Amino acid sequence: MTTASVPLAHALMLAGILFALGLAGVLVRRNILFILLCLEIMLNAAGLAFVAAGSYWGKPDGQVMFFFILAMTAAEVSVGLALVLQFHHHFRTLDSDAASRMRG
Repeated sequence: MTTASVPLAHALMLAGILFALGLAGVLVRRNILFILLCLEIMLNAAGLAFVAAGSYWGKPDGQVMFFFILAMTAAEVSVGLALVLQFHHHFRTLDSDAASRMRG
């Protein structure tokens, strides 16, 4: 018995759409938390593309790369949230335009 698989073109199209939505969110949003969330969407889109390509070629390489992406995402979240907390403590806002007022 075989399982139904999603065609590679459909999976890559979904990954491209997710990446584009994440990129648009990074460029349009001003709230730092939303920017970090959009970065997560972009990283998950890259992971989806790796898994889809690995599944298409029948190799586990895509899943291995996805684990590396998950590890990098965990590090990005921990550092990013620490920076967000410091930013909010200093400026009392999460608006990214406040960063232009930062002085050494």
